[in-house]
Amino acid sequence: MSDATPSSPRWKIPQSVLVIIHTPDLQVLLMKRTHGTGESDTAKDNAFWQCVTGSKDHEDEPFWETARREVLEETGIDTHAPGSILRDWNLENVYSIYPQWLHRYAPGVRENTERVFSLEVPEETRVVLNPREHTAYEWKDWRAAADRCYSSSNCEAILWLPRFVRR
Repeated sequence: MSDATPSSPRWKIPQSVLVIIHTPDLQVLLMKRTHGTGESDTAKDNAFWQCVTGSKDHEDEPFWETARREVLEETGIDTHAPGSILRDWNLENVYSIYPQWLHRYAPGVRENTERVFSLEVPEETRVVLNPREHTAYEWKDWRAAADRCYSSSNCEAILWLPRFVRR
């Protein structure tokens, strides 16, 4: 969804998903966000590395649908593909919206509720990034992935990953 502007009064809905995409051996997909994060070019290893995130398109969109849509839009991965398992952790983070992104939300909105999911995919899963959102990707061991993330909610969720996918 594009940012709201004076000519386009549609605001982002402060309900979103975080989807940790990983292989069975807990290699986590991280993506480098395009510029526009509000960070200086020298901040955090010159990059804003993250998992899949995205807001609901409409208030009554189920979180499952948001997760599936965002994964497909950002990575080209179909959550229904053979060998893929989408898990709803039934966990929600509430966090303050970064000041540089407040303009995307209705006046007075300061917090976002983020529902956490994981998506297990086969090791050979092909990734096709949306170039408007991400410039690069890498697969990292879950511990290294947590260290690489800019967002604390991404980092914390990745650290919980082994507990939520334990068989």
